Amino acid sequence: MIIGVPKEIKANENRVALQPSGAEMLIARGHKVLIEKHAGEGSGFEDSQYIAAGAKIIDKAADVYAQSDMIMKVKEPLEQEWPHIKENQILFTYFHFAASRPLTDAIIKSKSIAIAYETIERGDGSLPLLNPMSEVAGRLAVQAGARCLEKLFGGRGLLLGGVTGVAPAKVVILGGGIVGTNAAQMAAGLGAHVTILDINLDRLRYLDHVLPKNVTTLMSNPENIRHEIADADLVIGAVLIHGAKAPHLVTKEMLKLMKKGSVIVDVAVDQGGCVETIHPTTHANPTYEVEGVVHYGVANMPGAVPRTSTIALTNATLPYAIQIADKGAMEAIKSNKEIALGVNIIDGKITYKGVSDAFDMAYVPLEKVLK
Repeated sequence: MIIGVPKEIKANENRVALQPSGAEMLIARGHKVLIEKHAGEGSGFEDSQYIAAGAKIIDKAADVYAQSDMIMKVKEPLEQEWPHIKENQILFTYFHFAASRPLTDAIIKSKSIAIAYETIERGDGSLPLLNPMSEVAGRLAVQAGARCLEKLFGGRGLLLGGVTGVAPAKVVILGGGIVGTNAAQMAAGLGAHVTILDINLDRLRYLDHVLPKNVTTLMSNPENIRHEIADADLVIGAVLIHGAKAPHLVTKEMLKLMKKGSVIVDVAVDQGGCVETIHPTTHANPTYEVEGVVHYGVANMPGAVPRTSTIALTNATLPYAIQIADKGAMEAIKSNKEIALGVNIIDGKITYKGVSDAFDMAYVPLEKVLK
């Protein structure tokens, strides 16, 4: 199989979908790897390293798409990339379709095979290709929030952990999954007072056992959310519903309860956000204010630390990429349920219920498409 890796073109996105060692492993199995010129430089991987691994460097993204059976990316294809996508071409990347009807329509029109990192799921319900970036995003959310709390960046002028004789900031985290847990560990380690909310009592019980004593667990419901954000200095949105649009847990009306100069960092922004007033921003212009509250909505937060993020991501994606390349898309989908759950759109049909529900579009079970 010919695997193509184009350079990411989303604003300030420096990650790459395959590091040289991954290219070497695919090539050793008889596959061909095409890397767009300079695709890895943002993560510290030079073209010469890919050449040494046996890959071929291609000057233009259009040629990478034209020559490849499978495209590996980090972020969803942007509008200027849509015309390059071919029928039956495998696209293996983060899609987050439920947050974008135009992207969904474009992939349907292309009749390509869209396998989304974020919906590949193991039998225990874990998301192996989302987890590494969730770890990074959860930790970065605290770093970003701490910076936004500085007066220079529009915040209240608070040090997250306080100092002797001065109380630390209060951090409220909505969601106790991978993002929320990593955010809680980071914030607690810096000395903040942390409250983490979730709807799963068993998960809260687990978090209460493993997190430091300056973390309080609380059942998530509208009353508790209103009460907690009113006293919060930093609110982190960390809610994920597999492949579907995130619920709005913090409404615009609730912002009036929050302190001026407090900060919201919504990690769920690429799934629509769990804060009603959030919208995607970039690393170049990461924040804006609503009701005096600083909003941070960068949709590709791990792109700020591309070296760490690329290595963590490719450690997880490569085993699946090898299976798809070795077996071909259809056989890999039929033989591996985890990969099958990653198929969101195939042959112009939506095969992931969360995506069809988001836009009230037709849903076709994958097994019907594969017959």
